This record gives sequence, C-alpha cells and structure tokens, in this order.
Amino acid sequence: MNRNIRLDEHCIEKEPYYLPVGEEIQLVESAYKSGLPLLLKGPTGCGKTRFMQYMAWKLKRPLITVSCHDDLSTSDLVGRYLIRAGEAKWTDGPLTLAVRAGAICYLDEIVEARKDTTVVVHPLADDRRELPIEKKGELLVAPPEFMLAVSYNPGYQSVLKDLKPSTRQRFIAITFDYPPPEEEAVIVEKESAASQDLARSLVKFGRMTRELKDSGLPEGASTRLLIQAGKLVDRGIDVRTSCRHAITEALTDDRELLQAIDEMASSIF
Repeated sequence: MNRNIRLDEHCIEKEPYYLPVGEEIQLVESAYKSGLPLLLKGPTGCGKTRFMQYMAWKLKRPLITVSCHDDLSTSDLVGRYLIRAGEAKWTDGPLTLAVRAGAICYLDEIVEARKDTTVVVHPLADDRRELPIEKKGELLVAPPEFMLAVSYNPGYQSVLKDLKPSTRQRFIAITFDYPPPEEEAVIVEKESAASQDLARSLVKFGRMTRELKDSGLPEGASTRLLIQAGKLVDRGIDVRTSCRHAITEALTDDRELLQAIDEMASSIF
C-alpha cells in the first residue's frame, strides 16, 4: 500500500449508526479478507450507503464514494492530464486514488454510468485486481487493503439500464430491502430523534405508500424519507406538514397519487 497518500477527509472516525438485519457484516468482512468485490442491490434509501460507511469504519479503511451519472467517463474515474502552469500534469481519478491508497471505492448507482465506463472495473473485479491506466501506460495492482463496491436499484432500472452479466458475475452480491417494521422504527427513532410512537407511525405510513406500486407509484417512502420527516417534527413542524414535504412531495407529482397518499397520512396522524 502507498502510505504516502493521505486520505484524511475520506476516513470515518466516528462509528456510523447501522442496525444489522442479517449476516451482511460477516459476509462483507469475509469478502474483504478474500479480496472479493461487492455488489449491493436494493431500493433507494434502504441503507446501502450507510452500510458501506459503517463497513469502512469497521474495517478502518478510507471510503471514496462516486455518485455515478450519465456523463461519468472513464477519465472521471481513472484520471486525466490537466494543464497547470503551462505543463500537462497527471491527476488521479477517485478509482485510481483508492487503488493506490488501499481504500474502499464505492460506485453508487453504477448502472447510471455509461456502459463503456463500467467496463473499466472488470480487471479490478476479478482475480487480476488490476487497473490499467492507458493514458500513462501504467498498470496498477491493487493492494490487499483495497476493496471495490458498487450499488444499484434493480427495481427502478429499465432494460437499457441494467448491469451486464459480464459485470454482475464478478461480484459477491447482497440484496438489501427495507428493514422489518419494528427494526425500521428503531432506525427512524434513533436517526431522527422522533418519539417511539411517532417512529412507528411514520413506518406504518411508509409501508402503506410502498403498497401503491400497483397504482403507478414507482417507489414508496424510503427509510431515509421517514427519517427526514422525523427530523422536521423534532424541529417543531407539524407531523402532517412534515410528511407532506419530506415524503409525499418527494414521491410523485401525480395529483391522484398525492391525494391518495395524503389520505393515508390522515388515517394515521
């Protein structure tokens, strides 16, 4: 590992709150020790990113997170030459930086990136554990401390935005979902400082919205949205108003669905 690279801003010093729902922690620890890459699948706001923050803290590794998008290029990940003081100087991208430093590189929503960009992780995600830097003619071999992790939401992607089998089959996969009601209420209570009763009511409301998929709602309220509503209530905002702005408006612009969700809120709060 290159110990000359300082990644203080990517180190997580304080333990993030994470409530295990299965054997995911032990599985990732085993994958890390075996040098295996990780694929997290699950709906938006169910805890995938928080889980990676917790694992980075537990494994004592810096966490470099990349939010993938349509314009993400290979150069954005690997690096590029930039002109500085009239001279072309190489600048590492986040993926290269993570490999050099033996950090965890987390590519969030990887299917949002272009197909020609995602293939750059292939040699890192198999037994080679290598990153070719073609523009420099350099081949980086990942140290044992390096880990590659990616995530995506399989329920929200179209056929055009899905992981290729040649990419998927390189990873150890873990499927995430919203926690069981009692555990989700504990998370909402802990993260938002909501009362126990309010947390349970918010979770009940969230689960009712998740049943609207057959009515045209792409996704129901995530655990993240429930926490945000709880935080507004903790700051003195009326619970119905909090739910409207932290949850309902975030889910849809469809007037009929908005009315249906408002009616759900009225039956609970």
